[in-house]
Amino acid sequence: MVITIKDDVSYEVEIKKSRFICQLKRVTSQEDARAFIAAVKKEHRLANHHCTAYTLGEHQEIQRSSDGGEPSGTAGVPMLEMLKKYGITNVCAVVTRYFGGIKLGSGGLIRAYAGSVNEAIKTVGRVVLVEQIALHLELEYAQFDRLQHLLQVEKIPIVKSDFSSVVTVEIFIDESAQTSFLSVLTEKFAGKIKITTGIKHRVEVDFDPSAPL
Repeated sequence: MVITIKDDVSYEVEIKKSRFICQLKRVTSQEDARAFIAAVKKEHRLANHHCTAYTLGEHQEIQRSSDGGEPSGTAGVPMLEMLKKYGITNVCAVVTRYFGGIKLGSGGLIRAYAGSVNEAIKTVGRVVLVEQIALHLELEYAQFDRLQHLLQVEKIPIVKSDFSSVVTVEIFIDESAQTSFLSVLTEKFAGKIKITTGIKHRVEVDFDPSAPL
């Protein structure tokens, strides 16, 4: 399961007169992440700290973090742990701090940096990236109503249809469900529907917080 943020987002909080600005951006490579970090540093060139964390790969294979001048272990790692906690990948987090004159201590810094990432994620929400495959179905007119009913039950929309000498229907189905769905089709229509596979694509579905990671 590949989970990422729904969109890029910025979240700001003030803690003991220090401003913490958390920006999350979807990225696809370390080059993307580095470019985003550089852009944030340029945008907030007068800030005291720019702390960063990012994860890349379908299983968060690449993980990087930086404390950006804060005491070791008080910023980058807590930010990275928050990304890992939510199972998020292909995301770069930058928390910019404008120091307000009051020291927070190690515990306060950890809570501030991890907390700002946490709130930014909750603000924007998460999506699951699902691989789907196109199925082209060819059937007789007399079979169409039954097929349409089955697709409604399975909550699979018809992408395209054509009614000529026979009926042709195009649908997209989750790749993980392809085998079981084809078995259902074969059983219900006694193998009388012609099925061919087409292109694959990836869709974004809102993440269900109750679902296991």
